[in-house]
Amino acid sequence: MARFGHGKISKSRDKLKKTKKKEGITKYLRSFEKGEKVVVKIDSTSQNYPHPRYHGLIGDIKEKRGRGYIVEVRTGNKSKQIITTPEHLKKISAN
Repeated sequence: MARFGHGKISKSRDKLKKTKKKEGITKYLRSFEKGEKVVVKIDSTSQNYPHPRYHGLIGDIKEKRGRGYIVEVRTGNKSKQIITTPEHLKKISAN
């Protein structure tokens, strides 16, 4: 009997499923300011994405590093930093 893989995208078929909708290049050109609130929304068509366990979490932009951003998210009682590119981030509007 075959065993499940333990890779980065194992058991996340539904979470990383994309629609057939055509999207433009603007998601790659987004810019964020330090301290903004963002949600991690993984775009599986891009190769460099954070671990699927962080999909849907809300965090703060801490700094820009190259083309990517450092996002601080809370998982339980811990605060973790994720380095990811702008196509996997979505700005949260202030209410």
